[in-house]
Amino acid sequence: MPLREIFQQNYATAPWIVDAAITDAQAVFKRDPAVKSLMSVLLNLSGFQALQIHRIANHLWKNDRKELALFMQSRCSEIFLVDIHPAAQFGQGVMLDHATGIVVGETAVVGDNVTIMQSVTLGGTGNDVGDRHPKIRDEVTIGAGSKVLGNITVGRNVTILAGSIVLNDIKANTTVVGIPAKDLSEFKPLQMT
Repeated sequence: MPLREIFQQNYATAPWIVDAAITDAQAVFKRDPAVKSLMSVLLNLSGFQALQIHRIANHLWKNDRKELALFMQSRCSEIFLVDIHPAAQFGQGVMLDHATGIVVGETAVVGDNVTIMQSVTLGGTGNDVGDRHPKIRDEVTIGAGSKVLGNITVGRNVTILAGSIVLNDIKANTTVVGIPAKDLSEFKPLQMT
């Protein structure tokens, strides 16, 4: 069966996929100052396209078509350089900005209105089995190159600054930075003498 038919079949049986795509496109248009039209989002943005492929793969995964879902993941990773396990769960209004190098593990959960920049990993630590990936709540921004590792929770409205490594739960309404990531309010300003 051609991919086009697979997509059409899934859109017909799971209309939420189309609703999520619309919300995602609107989120990208609203949040990315470089985007001048919704058409540009649909046709040109690899992060948006990769996320929509993931949504189909996730639906296939949940309907016990795991081999086809893994095939779609593999092709998406090859074409867009975005590797999202088909079992990972995403809310709506998600923006994968630039997208290249994003990796999301099998048991990761990403909430609504989340922004993920390039080269971000939502992965495991390599030491756990079962539920081993992060849970990202709504309204979170994850800066470029950040790594969020393990079965941890990143609370609502958190900002993870670029290059940070998050290994522990982050409470809501916090900005974190560093290796390992710490609440920005914990850093004392430099004193000039």
